[in-house]
Amino acid sequence: MATVSEALKRLEGSKFRSSFHLSKKDKEYVLEKGIEVIRAHARDIITKRLAPAVIPNDGKQTPTKGHPVFIAQHACAMCCRGCMYKWYKVKKGVPLTDIQIEKCVNLLVAWIENQLNK
Repeated sequence: MATVSEALKRLEGSKFRSSFHLSKKDKEYVLEKGIEVIRAHARDIITKRLAPAVIPNDGKQTPTKGHPVFIAQHACAMCCRGCMYKWYKVKKGVPLTDIQIEKCVNLLVAWIENQLNK
């Protein structure tokens, strides 16, 4: 996986991925909860929804609204293992390692932090 800044720059070049933005309500939620709580939410979501080797509803498990992390997942191509393979060559059918989970969380949080400044 590329560095966080490299990945964010590449994602900005995608018309689809760059179309996702946090709403005012999402930004307020992040500010109210604090970035460390959002980081914990991201870790929990990635661990439960993307880290397993087999995901029964892969490709349909991530809503496009309801939580800032869900929006970040779509913006960062971490919404399903298919997108993760296409963008980051993370193989399907293999559980994510702790290091991969942390890299995912770091990218999602960086994207969210960037959105707070827009």
